[in-house]
Amino acid sequence: IAKREKGKGFFASKSKPTRPYVIVMIGINGVGKSTSLAKIAYYLKSNGCSPLLAACDTFRSGAVEQLNVHAKCLDVPLYHKGYAKDPSAVAKAAIDHAAQEGNDVVLVDTAGRMQNNVPLMKALSKLVVENDPDLVLFVCEALVGNDGMDQLFMFDKALSSGGHSRQIDGIVLTKFDTVSDKVGAALTMTHLTGAPVVFVGTGQKYNHLKKLGAQSVIKSIFT
Repeated sequence: IAKREKGKGFFASKSKPTRPYVIVMIGINGVGKSTSLAKIAYYLKSNGCSPLLAACDTFRSGAVEQLNVHAKCLDVPLYHKGYAKDPSAVAKAAIDHAAQEGNDVVLVDTAGRMQNNVPLMKALSKLVVENDPDLVLFVCEALVGNDGMDQLFMFDKALSSGGHSRQIDGIVLTKFDTVSDKVGAALTMTHLTGAPVVFVGTGQKYNHLKKLGAQSVIKSIFT
């Protein structure tokens, strides 16, 4: 994407040419992280990239199998080590494997966790710090309201704990088609955190993903 945007745009700002572009998806349970990850994989593949999915949710039973279904539907490779493994180590191995196989993007799925679950939040921070992804995308439901801000701030705080300054780079809003006041949560989250809304999910299919630009926000406000 960075090459196709000629060095411009959101995906071009942090690319590391010596390894695949790494995107980590984070968020609480049940907001659609794995589905959003699959949609982004579809988007990247449609734009000429060669993505690899990394199953780093080694906590929830069925998570690897769910991601494998998406990988087969999209015809993209999946890297996994099963369950009860260190997610950070799995992510590192996936990045190394992608580099060897020629995949230029690694999409890292992580375990859903409540923002007050200290052990899982520490494990997430460890994964991000040790693997230094190009993008950390926070996935949140568009209809969640003020609780979404609490989730976002708690995840941001967890990532920046331990003396490092890594923060969330962008936001993915799911179920964007199910709320009437569509831009309220998006504007609030972006205004208070400075993190842009990278994508919004607008349905169940892989192509039901779109960018949220200024023009579409203005149109939503006045329609």
